Amino acid sequence: MSTRDVPAQIGDLPPIGRPANSALLVAKATTLAKVAAVGRRRLLAMHGVGPKAVGILEAAAAERGISFAP
Repeated sequence: MSTRDVPAQIGDLPPIGRPANSALLVAKATTLAKVAAVGRRRLLAMHGVGPKAVGILEAAAAERGISFAP
């Protein structure tokens, strides 16, 4: 999947960039709850998901009372 074919924003996720969105779509993590269940370590292991994107996702999850998996 080319990143130009990936939407700029998916589900209830904050804007984090197309490469990160592409990786999350492949992992079927399209909501904050699903992303939080994946966990920080596994997110960082995904190609296209970096520390900045994970920080944005963690902050958005925290605002909604969702905790990341250990």
